[in-house]
Amino acid sequence: MIGSPLFDPDGFLIKFHNLWTIEAPDGYAVLFTHPFNRFDLPFTTLTGLVDCDRYHDNWIHFPARWHDHSFSGVLPMGTPVAQCVPVKRESWIARTAPLTTDETQRVHDLTMAMIREAGIYRRQFRS
Repeated sequence: MIGSPLFDPDGFLIKFHNLWTIEAPDGYAVLFTHPFNRFDLPFTTLTGLVDCDRYHDNWIHFPARWHDHSFSGVLPMGTPVAQCVPVKRESWIARTAPLTTDETQRVHDLTMAMIREAGIYRRQFRS
């Protein structure tokens, strides 16, 4: 539709049909999105959140915007078309506030440590 952020007079939208049902544990939805860091693909999968703990007795198809106008042929077998990320539904309230003096100092200390020594995030923070 003209005026839509997806409008391209020379492009088109497609839908990848999925033959699997997807069920998540109670309290979880699934975020479907374009495969992370796959800028090489001739399409961009649209992002959507589906309550797969409740909606699991039918297929979930993946709409995408085809952007490679020069593509000809068939996508190779195994080409990823969507990435699925489970998301726990829970109520919470976002809080924003200016950094305190102590928080500002901690940010500064960690930034300086990361400049001095490689791998700090991996060793101290990554789970």
